[in-house]
Amino acid sequence: MSDTSNRQRWLAILARASRGEIEALAGKIDQLPSHEILKAPETGTVMVEGRAGGAGRRFNLGEATVTRCVVRLDDGAMGFSYALGRDGRKARLAAVIDGLLQTEAEAGPLHGGVAELAAQQQAARELASRKSAATKVDFFTMVRGE
Repeated sequence: MSDTSNRQRWLAILARASRGEIEALAGKIDQLPSHEILKAPETGTVMVEGRAGGAGRRFNLGEATVTRCVVRLDDGAMGFSYALGRDGRKARLAAVIDGLLQTEAEAGPLHGGVAELAAQQQAARELASRKSAATKVDFFTMVRGE
């Protein structure tokens, strides 16, 4: 995979993670590096779009609250984060972790932690999918013989 697609993948994983999971991931390193906050955590709203049946025409579903943050580490790496909700600490920690992941070796503790988070998130999606499939009802019409 390219560096861009790897980064997109880990940013998505960090965005879906809870604050506790982000703090546990940050705990894998000795201490957070010093960093400059370029954009302090700020909260705004974004429009959420949906699709009928997942493939139909798009429609505006509603608004969601999002917090974003941008930091620069001492080595010059810039970290970004977007997270649903109003948790500024989660957004700041995720931005710092993004900056660290850009310079850390693939076998480093943060990359391993992100892989663990990805596996947990995938397992949760599969469980939700199985629960949903168990309640699926197929409707069919029987034709009367004449």
